[in-house]
Amino acid sequence: MNEVIKTIKNRRSIRSFSSEQIKEEELNAIIEAGIYAPSGQNNQPWYFTVIQDSKVIDHINQVAKEVTREIIEKKEKGWELYKSFIERRKAAGLTDNFYITYGAPTLIIVSGKKNSAKWKHTLCTCGAAIQNILLTAESLNIGSVWLDSTNRCFSRVKEAEKIGIPEDYEILYGIALGYKKQKKQPEAPERNYNVINFIK
Repeated sequence: MNEVIKTIKNRRSIRSFSSEQIKEEELNAIIEAGIYAPSGQNNQPWYFTVIQDSKVIDHINQVAKEVTREIIEKKEKGWELYKSFIERRKAAGLTDNFYITYGAPTLIIVSGKKNSAKWKHTLCTCGAAIQNILLTAESLNIGSVWLDSTNRCFSRVKEAEKIGIPEDYEILYGIALGYKKQKKQPEAPERNYNVINFIK
């Protein structure tokens, strides 16, 4: 099988990481793959913040969990979804104190350039960059998981500023990276092929 197709099919979200930090040359290759994502008119609207300081990652985890609890307690928008998320984590044997980054030693925060006229384009393009990062990590046998939960930390004033996000960028997602703790790769859930329409 073609190696690119094999990597796409093998890649899974990993939620159990070794504490060993990934090698610098591997990290650089992963980031460069993100930068090589396609973008309309070569706009390149992404910004990558790579965090390997465990104290900063701990802080993001803590604030994100505090915000999640506040949303649930106040029953603000999306609170049922967050409550369900926590219940699923409990069912998986994780406590309320679990890490939203799952103990990964590297966290990449992906931001997109603010521009109301091109915002839809920015979201799609940054998504392509994230996919490049995830697939490159898998090709190097490095675990990854695409995170939305990190954004709860940055909903608080000044938190984005603390990690140096430029004013004209908005945080979109996080990516946790690290060597896989689990030896066996999770199996792929059954795919839905009833989503294709051929017009020939």
